[in-house]
Amino acid sequence: MGSSTENAESAAADGRSTRQSAAGVGPQRGPLPQGEAEGESGAGGGAPAGAGALAGRPVALSPSRASDFMQCPLLYRFRVIDKLPEKPSAAATRGTVVHAVLERLFDAPAIERTAPGARAMVPGEWEKLLAKRPELAGLFEGDEAGELLAKWLAEAEALVERWFSLEDPTRLEPADRELYVETVLESGLQLRGFIDRVDVAPTGEVRIVDYKTGKAPRPQYAEGALFQMKFYALVMWRLRGTVPRRLQLVYLGSGDVLTYDPSEAELRAVERKLLALWEAIQLATDTGDWRPRPTKLCGWCDHQARCPEFGGTPPVYPLTVRPADGDGGQQGRMGPIQA
Repeated sequence: MGSSTENAESAAADGRSTRQSAAGVGPQRGPLPQGEAEGESGAGGGAPAGAGALAGRPVALSPSRASDFMQCPLLYRFRVIDKLPEKPSAAATRGTVVHAVLERLFDAPAIERTAPGARAMVPGEWEKLLAKRPELAGLFEGDEAGELLAKWLAEAEALVERWFSLEDPTRLEPADRELYVETVLESGLQLRGFIDRVDVAPTGEVRIVDYKTGKAPRPQYAEGALFQMKFYALVMWRLRGTVPRRLQLVYLGSGDVLTYDPSEAELRAVERKLLALWEAIQLATDTGDWRPRPTKLCGWCDHQARCPEFGGTPPVYPLTVRPADGDGGQQGRMGPIQA
């Protein structure tokens, strides 16, 4: 998912099955608040932050949080260090429901994987999600007639149905769905994330598939989405010893399917980029220097009231600060790291 959130939770009494991760028995992704810090910071001696969580140093990197830091270091701090709560998003919640349908559709025999059947699953997956997160009812507050909810569910059903024009589930038998992957590079950097689907051909070639409920980006902006997929490809390569043959992005909002075949050299370059990114995150963590990076995306940020770019003041930094060697405590010597 575009801004996917990745706290690990065990399969529970809602009928989900426990699946194997590439690194052993892995936890499944559960429905989480938008912007959840994905368990990427350890419980370190910090003050309470966000919704009662303890602040701590970052201990791992996922595609979502890597993208956060590249977009705006201060946003990364708010989500990972401070763990500040964010308002539920109707679009992100719809994406969670659609992903759940596309995952669980494959529980049925191939002949039963039909568009009408998948559409019929949408209301039930919404009810399951609402039972886990009752606060999501606030998305439709004041909708006594149920018109807004009905429209929202219809939009989710349309996205599910569009998928059938892009792929044929009767011809697919995924090796993994919602696969939790985790590895530690030689440098000690821990990478983790959830992959929507992994297909393995009879010849052993691996395809990594990610569903997007939005529209495909313009070509000049496609590299951001590919960065996420290359991240997953790197993790799979380090875990299984083989570079995935294909990366596939399925855009349900626009009906596009984008594919990319990575090379070993490209994945080595991604690894170097992630190491540089992690060094910048560690430096910011040590110095407490999390600089905002204003862009057009600021208009969708929940944290404007706390952002200096909008006249706000961030919370008191909950970690111990120490100056960087020879830098006077300034992180600014490192330029932005692009995806």
